[in-house]
Amino acid sequence: MAGSGAPGLARGKEGEKLRMLRGRVLLSRWRPLVAAARPSAEPRRQFRTGTFRQRGRFQEFEKEMVKFRKRLKEALPGSEWNPLNISKDLPPEQADVVIIGGGVVGWSVAFWLKMKEPWRNALQVVVVERDLQYTKASTVLSVGGIRQQFTMPENIQMSLFSAVFLRSINDYLGVFNQPPIDIQFNPSGYLFLASEEGAAMLEENVKIQRTEGAEVSLLSPAQLKKKFPWLNTDGVALASYGLENEGWFDPWTLLNALRRKAVSMGVYQSRGEVTSFNSFSREMMTADGEVVKLSRIKHVNVQMPDSTEYSSVKCSIVVNAAGAWSGRVAELAGVGTGSPQSLAGVKLPVEPKKRYVYVWHCPDGPGLETPMLIDTTGAYFRREGIGGNYLGSLSPTEEEEPDTQDLEVDHDFFQEKVWPKLAHRVPAFESLKVKSSWAGYYDYNTFDQNPVIGAHPLVENIYFASGFSGHGLQHSLAVGQAIAELILEGEYKTIDLRRFSFYRLVKGNKILERNIV
Repeated sequence: MAGSGAPGLARGKEGEKLRMLRGRVLLSRWRPLVAAARPSAEPRRQFRTGTFRQRGRFQEFEKEMVKFRKRLKEALPGSEWNPLNISKDLPPEQADVVIIGGGVVGWSVAFWLKMKEPWRNALQVVVVERDLQYTKASTVLSVGGIRQQFTMPENIQMSLFSAVFLRSINDYLGVFNQPPIDIQFNPSGYLFLASEEGAAMLEENVKIQRTEGAEVSLLSPAQLKKKFPWLNTDGVALASYGLENEGWFDPWTLLNALRRKAVSMGVYQSRGEVTSFNSFSREMMTADGEVVKLSRIKHVNVQMPDSTEYSSVKCSIVVNAAGAWSGRVAELAGVGTGSPQSLAGVKLPVEPKKRYVYVWHCPDGPGLETPMLIDTTGAYFRREGIGGNYLGSLSPTEEEEPDTQDLEVDHDFFQEKVWPKLAHRVPAFESLKVKSSWAGYYDYNTFDQNPVIGAHPLVENIYFASGFSGHGLQHSLAVGQAIAELILEGEYKTIDLRRFSFYRLVKGNKILERNIV
């Protein structure tokens, strides 16, 4: 058998050579015919892998193939490819949790949900954001401050939590094979000035802050002048100064770090606008004999960008973290649409308020030792970089509230309202020069200027995380954890935020934070 196998192999090789020869003969016969059929004006082109000659017919398909090959190449080991980026605009058909709002609060909720999920990939979480460029987002348009000098224990505790988190941010949000996070924290502290009328209240505030663990000192006018010689202390009776865990940082860096980490953990990012919900409902009677309708959201309907196309996401939980627009989102879910005198008629009282920020240059200004200063008049400023630049502003009165239809800046407001107060407190600012400005939105709680956090009593599977009225950035990390605890464990475990629940709106119980900037 071994001897008879060799001739068979030889015949196989000879047969293969014969077939190749016949193929070449046939090709030589067909080539002139193909050349004659080609238009003479068209230059001869070679066939290449992945290139279609019928470009008119296959042009779109070829573009998609180019994109696919690029993604395939990026998927090789060591690349930064992420499968979620392939179709980031289109949400999945179903998810466990849909978070509406891709600002720092929304991404914090997403991060903490994945951190606390009982096992890897136990939860499918989707973050829906209509503006991935963040052109109007409160997060990136804020001045980036963090302070413990609040008057409510819960607000102080949340700020302390955030300070600890930011100090160890790479332990929490670092991603393998990615650059470390530099939050650019400036630990310059907050300096609150009080007049004679406000001195007693300031002293009481500091007692509360110290009880909660904040390091805050009280300064007399003489001590102020010694520490900050550039300061005019006329009309100042007392000041409080944060000694640690206060200052400012880069909001954009925090937002991107949360998003990058959450996506690496499996959170899905979708670009679109939530325009409606599909819900089912049932009736029940309260202890007071009132018949109420309980509803549960089944689908979140997302309109795709620059399109009339909608995508419906079946879900179990919805988190309303839509910031300044969270009141509108709540109304879409049926919150506050009932009779004004009923439980179903209680609205989420959050609406956008426009705030200006001005940047100016003053080479003879306070310099590197400048804190975030809050004047007795409400005007504030801080250092911006190290080149003699500063930024600041003043919240308008109720009568001065600007139109929120756009983010145009009123420069007269600085000249007439802000500058005189700044120049009085810091004489060097008499000769400042405005360099730039911008405007952003507060998600303003018109009820009591404090956040609404937690579930709704009638729409059973919606949670709120909004209404921060200017301090959402610094409290976002603690709030994200709190919402994750409510969803996964049914109660607060780290910081008790029950006082911020929707029920206080129902009962009409205001909880006022006195230190709103």
